[in-house]
Amino acid sequence: MLSLFQLLAGLLTVTAVFAWLNHRILRLPGNIGLLAMGLGASLALIGVEFLFPRTPIYAALAQSLQQIDFYEAVMHGMLAFLLFAGALHVDIERLRRRALVVGALATLGVGLSTVVIASGLWLVTGLLGIPVTFPWALVFGALIAPTDPVAVLSTLRSVDVPEKLETDMTGEALFNDGIAVVLFTITLQMATGSTGDVGAGHVVRLLLVEAGGGALLGLATGFIAYHGLRAIDDYSIEVMISLALVTGTYALADALHMSGPISVVVAGVLIGNRGAAYAMSDLTKRYVFGFWTLLDDILNAVLFLLIGLEVLVLRFEASAVWLGLIAIPLVVMGRFLSVAASVTLLARWQSFARGTIAVLTWGGVRGGISVALALSLTDTPARAPLLAATYGVVLFTILVQGLTLSRVVSRVALVRKNETAPGQPPLGSP
Repeated sequence: MLSLFQLLAGLLTVTAVFAWLNHRILRLPGNIGLLAMGLGASLALIGVEFLFPRTPIYAALAQSLQQIDFYEAVMHGMLAFLLFAGALHVDIERLRRRALVVGALATLGVGLSTVVIASGLWLVTGLLGIPVTFPWALVFGALIAPTDPVAVLSTLRSVDVPEKLETDMTGEALFNDGIAVVLFTITLQMATGSTGDVGAGHVVRLLLVEAGGGALLGLATGFIAYHGLRAIDDYSIEVMISLALVTGTYALADALHMSGPISVVVAGVLIGNRGAAYAMSDLTKRYVFGFWTLLDDILNAVLFLLIGLEVLVLRFEASAVWLGLIAIPLVVMGRFLSVAASVTLLARWQSFARGTIAVLTWGGVRGGISVALALSLTDTPARAPLLAATYGVVLFTILVQGLTLSRVVSRVALVRKNETAPGQPPLGSP
């Protein structure tokens, strides 16, 4: 068995080699290329093991990957750093102007999408004779409905999206995790029968404690860090303060049963705006933002590679693979209906960029969070089919939707010179 250092050394080495090969040969967007190469390597090793059953390569690599607890690595490891790094670059004024839209997409949109996806999956599994009850279908709807902030932010780097639409996508992805965790917790309790209290009062309490409490916690710790940054001018200490802010806030949120993702996002938005404007010198800003950009790139690369390599560990039955393929159109349809309902409801009070529904639907990328939540399911016959469905959707949204989003944007969202969409104000209007 490999030591933790050997495991990390091997993973970082493979990530660096694959990143170099992708940059020189495949020339795909960085993280998508790593995912594709990791998936290709996994499938190649599975093929080798099928053709030559006695070869030790597959078994050794699979055993090494099994040492990594994907759920813990993502939810209690990488996620805090990735969310904070993304939140640092959010313009708080743009976010404030689109707060109603972001809030609707992160709440109404996620809830409606959960129900639509769950209903479709329940009907399909019933026809196929796969053991997935409606409560377990709701669990799948809850874990797959929200867009993954890491995957969405990574995809947006290589896509030229209108400012208003980019704010909607970024804000929704960063803030819908709190709602997703609440829905996942409630549906999991329903499916396992661990508690009978799943009424409206229980939902409101969870929302207040998880999402509301997490936001207040992030605001409090962010202001403490802000005053600490403002009192000194030493970039090395200020980088350490930002690291302490992320790790301390996320750990405290876990201990208080609040939303860690929301808390670090709020703290990141505060430091990225007020902290950068009033508490950092130009030199400190270069070091702090440079440090978090580099850390974000490295962790993103490792995460996307891990998603591809996990196929070595997750061996799916034939029926489960078919369910993974069927789940793709169900999730896209659920996303479309939830986005269309939210945009239609708000159209009277908010203006939208041209092609908003199409771009938000196709830009609903899922990633490591959905896989991590699916892997956390245990002791149920529904785990295998739900995991296969999750993996199928994640791979499709990253590899297909992620690679074609720029084409969708250029066709339906970008307004050519001197052109304005019918019934819509110019893209730059508030």
